[in-house]
Amino acid sequence: MATYKEIFGTNIEVLASDPANPVTGQVWYNSTDNVVKGFFLTTAGAWATGGNLNSARYAGAAAGNPGGSLAFGGYTGAANTANTESYDGTSWTEVADLNTSRHYLAGAGLNNTAALAFGGKGPPPALAVTELWNGTSWTEVNDLNTARQGLTGAGTQTLALAAGGIAAPGGQTELWNGTNWTEVNDLNTGRGFFAGGGDDNTSAIVFGGSPIIAATESWNGTSWTEENDLNTGRSNLGGAGASATNALGFGGNIPPTQALTEEWNGTAWTEVNDLNSAAKDNMGSGTNTSAINIGGTQDPPILASTEEWTGAGAPLTVTFTDS
Repeated sequence: MATYKEIFGTNIEVLASDPANPVTGQVWYNSTDNVVKGFFLTTAGAWATGGNLNSARYAGAAAGNPGGSLAFGGYTGAANTANTESYDGTSWTEVADLNTSRHYLAGAGLNNTAALAFGGKGPPPALAVTELWNGTSWTEVNDLNTARQGLTGAGTQTLALAAGGIAAPGGQTELWNGTNWTEVNDLNTGRGFFAGGGDDNTSAIVFGGSPIIAATESWNGTSWTEENDLNTGRSNLGGAGASATNALGFGGNIPPTQALTEEWNGTAWTEVNDLNSAAKDNMGSGTNTSAINIGGTQDPPILASTEEWTGAGAPLTVTFTDS
């Protein structure tokens, strides 16, 4: 059998830190961490631990992906927070706060330089406040037509979708065009405390919610269509997705608090590898191949943890153990 040196032309390197651009199959010894690591294509999606938030919280909102994320708002266990943190793929940095502190809000945005925050729980109990993030600060813009909390969002800073939430009748949907919100067709199943995703306001997916349901609906830019249910119904879960055919749902509450992760391929949900730590009211963003899970709670504790999802077939750095 060929040796590592015969295949790669060198012995296993000793490095003080992981290489910036490893090649598939490369193995090295990280002398700082005192572990052997390798870079391989994943055969199944997996969660890996990322850097912790500076401020633990739950029921906030997120935008972006593991390489550049934004976490904003939430509840600390004692009070609402306006705290905003930006993630560079390694660590979180505190940046400018929201103008209005709140939790159970929704967010939209594909990175940590342009995002939208809307709705949430104040006081008062339900908010219509919308704020725009320009990479440096938040600016208040035009409100939602219907104040609500426990809603979900999808899209970008200029093409966003707000759906559901705790506001009669609970299925209301609004589209954001960069300036104003417009009411459009309602969800088929009104709900709050659910998850969803989409890269713009023309193709999105939502799933789960309270009361404990597994219902999934897709959005085509005009109306909602009922799809196949989650395998496990739950509320207060995190979600990520690029479109109506691409999503990931993780964590949540039945009770008890869950670590379950399910992947949506446009037709059906498939159970995949669980979160490393169960969480509900966790913040999620990204796609079903590259997602991020942020914070949450286990009643107690309140979490500051971050987990990063790498989908099947993508390259992943792994640590070798003797077990």
